Order: sequence, then structure tokens, then C-alpha cells
Amino acid sequence: MDNRQAIGSWLSGPRAAAEEMGADFGYRGRRLGLPEQGPGSLAPLGRRFGAIFTDWALCMLIAYGLIARGDSGTVVGNWAVAVLFALSVLTVGTIGATPGKRLFGLRVISVEGDRLGAGRAVLRSALLCLALPALIWDRDGRGLHDRLSRAVQVRG
Repeated sequence: MDNRQAIGSWLSGPRAAAEEMGADFGYRGRRLGLPEQGPGSLAPLGRRFGAIFTDWALCMLIAYGLIARGDSGTVVGNWAVAVLFALSVLTVGTIGATPGKRLFGLRVISVEGDRLGAGRAVLRSALLCLALPALIWDRDGRGLHDRLSRAVQVRG
């Protein structure tokens, strides 16, 4: 085996190279004790993006219509982030899903399988509003905001 196979190409990445060499990573969510498919399994990336875009559109609408009263520009965007934070804390901390997550059949739970507590919901929401932690994923597809708050997004 040459070094290119061991390292992996820029297209396949190191995970694919490791799997070709016999490493067994299992399915996403296995390390967390989640089922492979069905309710309670790890939420697919497409649904998670759909949910956050839906929530963001709702927050922009609220910020534009109710708070900024039609002003455009960064004022609306800043208020939308504040609305997203409040929406996320209130809904994830109580019912376990934002309106977007509910629409896409997702919920947020702790890695222990319980409802996410208020403190974890605040931490998760603050990190989500920073955006960068949500763009850094682990091999289970969880964002850094979920890892640090010990949360996981699953199918409802």
C-alpha cells in the first residue's frame, strides 16, 4: 500500500482511507447509543439545515415586522440573532424542539436521553448564535454547540 492510500485523497478524506484499511466506525450515532434508523436516531444533515433555515426565516420575519418596524440592514439581522437565541432557549429548553425542528420532525435531547435542561439550552443557543461552533462537526455529525452542551439532535 502506498502513502496515498493510507492518507486518503482529498476527495475521499481520511475516514474513507481508514475504512479501506479495515477500521470500523459503525453508523453515525452508534457511539452515543442511538439506533441506526427510525425515531431516536441521529437527525440527518438535510433536515437539520432545513430546520435552522426555517427558524432563521421566522426570526427574520419577527425582527423585521415587530422589532425593527421595517428598517432594513444590519439592525434586522442583529435583532434576528437575539430572537433566535430567545426562541431556541424557550423552545428547546421546554418542549425540546424549535418550530423548524418540529416541522422537520426533529428534537433536541441530552446525550443521556433526557430533556435538555435550561442551563444546557442556554449554552447551546448561545453557541448556535455564534454560528462557528455549529459549523465544526464530529464524526457523528454533531456540531460543536451540541457537543459542548452535551446535546444531540434526533428524529422525532
